[in-house]
Amino acid sequence: MATKLVRPPVPAQHVVPPTTRVPQMITTHRLIPAAHHHPWTQCRRFGDCPSRFRSSYTTKVAEQSSGLVGDNKEIKADLYQIVQGINRGIFGVPSTKRSEIERLVELLESQNPTPDPTLNLDKVGGWWKLVYSTVTILGSKRTKLGLRDFITLGDLLQNIDLVKGKAVNVIKFNVRGLNLLNGQLTIGASFKIASKSRVIINYDTSTITPVQLMNMFRKNYDLLLSIFNPEGWLEISYVDDSLRIGRDNEGNIFILERLEDKMV
Repeated sequence: MATKLVRPPVPAQHVVPPTTRVPQMITTHRLIPAAHHHPWTQCRRFGDCPSRFRSSYTTKVAEQSSGLVGDNKEIKADLYQIVQGINRGIFGVPSTKRSEIERLVELLESQNPTPDPTLNLDKVGGWWKLVYSTVTILGSKRTKLGLRDFITLGDLLQNIDLVKGKAVNVIKFNVRGLNLLNGQLTIGASFKIASKSRVIINYDTSTITPVQLMNMFRKNYDLLLSIFNPEGWLEISYVDDSLRIGRDNEGNIFILERLEDKMV
């Protein structure tokens, strides 16, 4: 991880301006055996992953005809089934299951129907929900953030605004014992195209609402951002009308499903 940022106390509902990059959820999967925080340093969210990050299995699969490996619909069904009940992988996944998820991801990547995603950005824009990521919150980090006791992590959403060149990540939280308080961390970022499959992402602002939730996270705000900040680069390794897979510069994998309507 990069050097930890030191910020003065952040007032409730305060928008935090851009500062030195906070190391990385939803990178994620931070966004990936082939990629940063989550695969967003050697493969960032929204970008191209160096070939050395991909297993020999992927190469072998790519050499086979699609008829031998099955169609994407079947592979996607298997992928959705295996990620059920693991809370997006955020609190850890058994190594055998993780390996199987990565195998299915590689199968899909070898049959990507949109090989040049940044030339087909209509496939990328809109609202998405994270269904799996290799980015994890374990041990003392989980304890410090209260995610072991009274704070529950809800949906992790992302909106890609193609016109403005902006990406907004929304991380939902529920707090037990306080009249079921609901709140969210919102992180704004800008992106620019770096290649036919990669984008560079720069952190802009962040805010936590309501004030009660900000007060709970104030002491560990830098830690929270270090996990969810999307800054870096992202390789879009697969995208179709309903599913998107990315690998970031930290080797993380991110799997997101498209939402038909705004969910925030």
